[in-house]
Amino acid sequence: MSNPRFFIGLSIVASLAVGCADSSSLPASPSSVDGPLTITSNQLAGTWNLVSMRRAGQADEATPSGATYVLTFADGRLSTRVDCNVCSGVFTLSGQTMTAGPALACTRAACPTMAFENAYTSLLSGDSTITLSGDTLMLSSARGVLRFAR
Repeated sequence: MSNPRFFIGLSIVASLAVGCADSSSLPASPSSVDGPLTITSNQLAGTWNLVSMRRAGQADEATPSGATYVLTFADGRLSTRVDCNVCSGVFTLSGQTMTAGPALACTRAACPTMAFENAYTSLLSGDSTITLSGDTLMLSSARGVLRFAR
């Protein structure tokens, strides 16, 4: 046991074991790295149908009958059909926060649901907290809440 090569070899193996003990071959979970769960653009990708809107301090409003309100995420951009108009722009994600804009470019035809449309685009623009559960997407902010379904 007094062989120096044995002790040198044992020291090298022990050093490697200690050095590798802190690394992991498994990826860290998003919550352990970034705090709250991180939403990705892949999770949002596709088309979402507006179910309801709730302006701050008001009751839920269902999507107007006969009107189409959809939100589509693709290639780092969003587009939304707002009755007879279309809006588009960029969006960014940071954790559970989505920022739409800084500004959305919209067509401005006079739709029958113009008041609802204006409130919707106001709620969609800017920072919102994302809640994603199955086929339901909620965008919440101090301005109100938009609820979508696939």
